[in-house]
Amino acid sequence: MGSLSIWHWLIVGAVFLLLFGGRGKISELMGDFAQGIKAFKKGMSDDQTAATPTGADGVKTINHDDSAAAVKARSDEKQSSAA
Repeated sequence: MGSLSIWHWLIVGAVFLLLFGGRGKISELMGDFAQGIKAFKKGMSDDQTAATPTGADGVKTINHDDSAAAVKARSDEKQSSAA
């Protein structure tokens, strides 16, 4: 119970080589991970800026007149197609 067998040492050695072997595998992996996070954040910010149009002063404005006219036009189309 107190000693480790050869299989334990082989597994520990394989994990050690996998993590620290070669030239900076962990730093390469972490660099790739960081680039992925940056790309994800950029994509999310691009989606948010496209989804929320703002005015010149940075305040989001909604033109109710246009939306009311669009609803009326759709209801007129529905009525004319039903007849």
